[in-house]
Amino acid sequence: MLDGLTLDQMRTFVAVAETGSFRAAAARLARVQSAVSHAIGNLEDQLGVSLFDRSGHRPTLTDEGRSLLADARAILIKVDAMRARARGLGAGVELGISIALDPQFPQSIAAAALRELHGIYPSVGVRVFTAALGEAVQALQERRSTLSISGIDIPDPRIERRALTFVARVAVVSRDHPLAKRPDGGLIPMAELAEHVQIVVEDPSPLTEGRYYNVLSPGTWRVSDFATKHALILAGIGWGNLPLWLVERDLAEGRLVRVPAAEFGPLGETRARAWLMHRADEPLGPAAQAFCAALLRHSARDVHARDG
Repeated sequence: MLDGLTLDQMRTFVAVAETGSFRAAAARLARVQSAVSHAIGNLEDQLGVSLFDRSGHRPTLTDEGRSLLADARAILIKVDAMRARARGLGAGVELGISIALDPQFPQSIAAAALRELHGIYPSVGVRVFTAALGEAVQALQERRSTLSISGIDIPDPRIERRALTFVARVAVVSRDHPLAKRPDGGLIPMAELAEHVQIVVEDPSPLTEGRYYNVLSPGTWRVSDFATKHALILAGIGWGNLPLWLVERDLAEGRLVRVPAAEFGPLGETRARAWLMHRADEPLGPAAQAFCAALLRHSARDVHARDG
C-alpha cells in the first residue's frame, strides 16, 4: 500500500538514480548493497511498478521510474525544508556567517546591510567573498556559503530566492579609445564592435560554462575580476560592460564614455535582477535573518530612489 512508503525508500531511490548503480548508492548512504537492493525492491512492490531496468550492466530508470523520480525529489526537498525550519525555531545566534557576493552588486547596499548586522550582533563573525557569475549559486550548492547574492538566474529547487534591486550595467570605453572618437556618434553595430577587443570577466563556475553574457566581440581579453577589467578599460585596451555604480565617477569626470552599442541602446545600458539566496534545507540563524531583512530593506530603498 502507498501508505507504507517511507522517506528512507525515497532517499534510496534518488541515490540509485543519481549515482547510477546500487553499489554507488550503497557507498553514498553508508549501507551494504543488499540493503539498497532490498529497499528498492520493496518500493517497487508497494508502488506496483518497476523503477529500474536491471537487464544491463547497470540499472537504468524505466519510463515509470523517470516520472516518479521527480515526485520523490520534490517530497524530500519539502521534508528537508520542514526539518530546517523546525531546527531554526530554537536556534541560538550563530558564531559566524558566510556570504558569497556577486562583484556587480552595489557594494554600498551590501555594506549598509552589514553595518546593521554588526550593530545588532557585534559578536558574530562575517566572511564575505567575491563570487562572480555562477559561482555564488555553486557556493550554496556546495554549502560554502550561508547566503549568496547573485545576478545569475539559475533556478534550483534546493535554493530559496528573494528578488533584490536591479543592477544597471553600462558598456564603456576610455576617452582615448577609437570607439570614443567616432565622428557620426550613432549606434555602433556589432560588426564594428567586433573590430575591437572586448574585456570580459571569465566565469569561475561550471554552472554557466559555455554561456556568454553580452559578449559581442570575437576578440576578447579575459580577466578574473572586475577591478582588473576596470583598469584595462581605463588604459584604453578595449571596451566592456561594468556596473554603473562602479563607473559613475569615471563617466562624470570624463575618463570613460558610454559605448552606444546597437545591442544595448544609445546609452549602452542593460539591467539585470539581483537575487538573495539561501538553501531551503539549511535553517537561517538570527544573524543571517537580520542581514537578509536589512539587505531587502536597503535594496527596496535603492529601487524607490531610482524610480522616484
